[in-house]
Amino acid sequence: MRAESGRRATVGGWFLRHLQLLPVVLLVGGALFDYNTAPHVSGEAFYTAAPMAAAALLSLRATVLAGIGACGTDVALLTHFGLLGDSGGQSELAAVVTVSALAVVVNRLMHYSNLRLESARRIALAVQRAVLPQLPSSMGPLRIAVRYQAAVQDAQIGGDLYSAQATPYGVRCLVGDVRGKGLDAVQAVDVTMGVFREAAEEEPTLVAITARLERALLRERERRTGPEHAEGFVTGVLVEIPPCGDELRLVNRGHPAPLLLHAGQVRSAEPSEPALPLGLAELSADPDRTDTVPFPPGATLLLYTDGLTEARNRAGDFYDPAAGLTGRDFAGPDALLDTLLTEVSRHTGGRITDDLALLAVTRDG
Repeated sequence: MRAESGRRATVGGWFLRHLQLLPVVLLVGGALFDYNTAPHVSGEAFYTAAPMAAAALLSLRATVLAGIGACGTDVALLTHFGLLGDSGGQSELAAVVTVSALAVVVNRLMHYSNLRLESARRIALAVQRAVLPQLPSSMGPLRIAVRYQAAVQDAQIGGDLYSAQATPYGVRCLVGDVRGKGLDAVQAVDVTMGVFREAAEEEPTLVAITARLERALLRERERRTGPEHAEGFVTGVLVEIPPCGDELRLVNRGHPAPLLLHAGQVRSAEPSEPALPLGLAELSADPDRTDTVPFPPGATLLLYTDGLTEARNRAGDFYDPAAGLTGRDFAGPDALLDTLLTEVSRHTGGRITDDLALLAVTRDG
């Protein structure tokens, strides 16, 4: 995915650099067209287009120069054909001057709009760093990698969440998906992450952590109105990797089952009993169940959100990560996630329709 993004950035940069020559091309093309046609045929359209193109693509100085160039070229051609004092020539020149002045105004408006957009992006990035942590690359014998990709272009955070932290009980991880989009989803992510960070340090079991998450999400839901009041929930998988032993523990609350990769084999860690998402426990009397699965040295645990398994190609086929990863070895969790993102992008043709969070944990020998 990084290589694909780099290629797109290179192509986009090349195109933008050449597109910035458009005002000059319009002025030169307009002058040649005007000079080589009959006097009554005007290149006014080229002269007015040049400063407007500069307003959209270039700086204030370049826009002013494009306007001056357009007016000067029009005056020169009108003089050449003896039309400068004619009413039609004066009307044409007035139109070019007016559009050149408007181009300066448009340039300033776009400049201030870009400043506001950049400010919003910086705020979004600050929110992401505050809510979704920058995970260390290792915790003891565990190597960790994470990738996050929001469905909304230029967004830094959506409704998916992830976390991993070292605790007295081992390394504990969470990957989840909040129902809904927008600010409500971000608020639910914030609540879930805050409660998990605290509960992971204090609670002796994963079941106790899910109970605290449940209570927090119920309180958050009570503050909402409309459909979110009745349907707000979070699917999630909680993982505990003890400091000793070759096993890990899982509690799955309505989330896609994690994958375990070892020696070229891929196994889905399906829950022994299905469970409702977090925030909906009041609809079921069944207690949470903790599953224990082998996690030997050299194995990798892959946690993900449904943005991975629900990624479709143009034919409507879903991406199958288990099939794509079987029989392959990876140097580490970073290589695994980079490969996954590249394959998903290739499968979908680069169309992102849902947020995607990936967390991989590899146990070194």
